[in-house]
Amino acid sequence: MDTIATLRAAYIAGDTTPTEVVQKTLDTIKEKDGEIHAFLAVYEDALKEAEAATTAYKEKGADTPALLGIPVAIKNNILVKGRKATAASKILENYTAVYDATIIEKLKAVGAIIVGATNLDEFAMGGSTENSAFGPTKNPVDTARVPGGSSGGSAAAVAMGAVPVAIGTDTGGSIRQPASYCGLVGFKPTYGAVSRYGLMAMGSSLDQAGPLTNTVADAELVHETMAGLDKMDATTITDDTYPAVPAKETYTFGVPRNFLKEGVDASVLEAFEAHTKELETAGHKVVDIDLPLFEKGLAAYYIVMPAEVSSNLARYDGIRYGLSEDGDELLDVYELSRAKGFGPEVKRRILLGTHVLSSGYYDAYYGKAELARKKMRQELDEVFKKVDIILTPTAPTPAFKFGEQEDPIAMYKQDIFTVPVNLTGVPALTFPMGTVEQDGKQLPVGVQYIGPHGGDARLFAVGKTMYDERA
Repeated sequence: MDTIATLRAAYIAGDTTPTEVVQKTLDTIKEKDGEIHAFLAVYEDALKEAEAATTAYKEKGADTPALLGIPVAIKNNILVKGRKATAASKILENYTAVYDATIIEKLKAVGAIIVGATNLDEFAMGGSTENSAFGPTKNPVDTARVPGGSSGGSAAAVAMGAVPVAIGTDTGGSIRQPASYCGLVGFKPTYGAVSRYGLMAMGSSLDQAGPLTNTVADAELVHETMAGLDKMDATTITDDTYPAVPAKETYTFGVPRNFLKEGVDASVLEAFEAHTKELETAGHKVVDIDLPLFEKGLAAYYIVMPAEVSSNLARYDGIRYGLSEDGDELLDVYELSRAKGFGPEVKRRILLGTHVLSSGYYDAYYGKAELARKKMRQELDEVFKKVDIILTPTAPTPAFKFGEQEDPIAMYKQDIFTVPVNLTGVPALTFPMGTVEQDGKQLPVGVQYIGPHGGDARLFAVGKTMYDERA
């Protein structure tokens, strides 16, 4: 298992070179991706960058940028200049990005080598990567099962050993849930910590970009590289936006027990309880808490998110971007292009969002969901006066088999522990808490640490002690 830290040390010591590692990445993709389908595009010209990085290490050694020569995969709803940006949708199949997203500029500035674009649920709408217009991605742990979603391609790219880090986006758990299914570390930052400029908007008040990696330390390094104020995104925050959240020697973890009573697989609960014991053994305190509004987040999320989807995707009309179908009148162009270009799940969410925003229903649905969101934030503020971190499983089950969750409502329930985090804007970290056996397979399951606003560094600090130092 390669990590950024091990590769960087090997580059500096001269034990390997970026050229060798990027060639190995391309070879691994050729060997495995025919079955896994983690990538929508592979950039063979990354070898030229690797050769330049190899020369730089020979000349400057440790005096080189922190990610120089590290191969990175990028979810294909993030703009990389000169590369196709499809969002896994037919409507953008031939669209080429004309600028770099801010996070891509930052990754390139410290020498990261982008080796390919990863698959996703169309426009990041889904929890299994079955909704890609270009075919599903398989879970490298068990190819009969989904990798999670919507950042399933990014998770699979790391899990199959092609890259040590991939970038995903998280609107309702789309980094954390696939990280849990594939046995990885995943991080969703405090809302505003990372610029959204150059990310294809799904839910603008919910979206954040973050890393999927093999260690918490790698996730921290990549997050810190991408984070920061951006004049191109007015929602980005500074270090002073929220009160300081200090790191401690030991923490009080709060477990919302009522949240775990229904719908959680017994094997996941068993692994979760074992993790609480590990925390207590490590000197931390684990207490029960009540989060009655937080537990209702799924209902509010599936009003707020589709409402923002219906607004954000209105721009894909057959005129300005991508696919365009001829029609007798302008309205025909709109209707024919959107009908042909969007898949079923995208259409479902646009219809739902348009309904909740329509005259006569706005106050009844969207207005109440936004009020519930405000109350959830207030509830969290009170809880974080009593505990330092909230603890839940990342997902209620391990990775499920293809076709097992055909009912959209059942699929949405896979996000029950992750969507409240996006609604309230707090940060959350997931890492493996063990494996559970299903059908003779050992499947990874993740634990989720939720911090207060601005508590990103606290989550990394405790995550490194509870995962990296024990793995």
